[in-house]
Amino acid sequence: MTTILLVIHLLLAIALVGSVLMQRSEGGGLGMGGGGSGGGLFTTKETANLLTRTTAVLAACFMATSLTLAIMANQSVEPYSVLDVEEPQTTPFEATPPELPVGPVPPAEPSAPLG
Repeated sequence: MTTILLVIHLLLAIALVGSVLMQRSEGGGLGMGGGGSGGGLFTTKETANLLTRTTAVLAACFMATSLTLAIMANQSVEPYSVLDVEEPQTTPFEATPPELPVGPVPPAEPSAPLG
């Protein structure tokens, strides 16, 4: 269920970005080309209204899937606190230092032939 909802959420995000990028800042949605041809399918105002409504619906669906995913993620994890974890109690004097080599260290053998 979570995977299906996550895929829907990603598709909504891509569609939302596309619908926002198709809008013009001056309010003339899909105003590519700049020509004033009146024979198009939609007028500039109708296209802007359609893109605005589409963006609003996509944003509402995106928020709904975000909240649903957050609620589902919260329910599937059992509560955990860092303070509940018990660490072994050692004092600095009880810890043993690592063994250090005494004297010169011999050179390591090369892994590949040199000649």
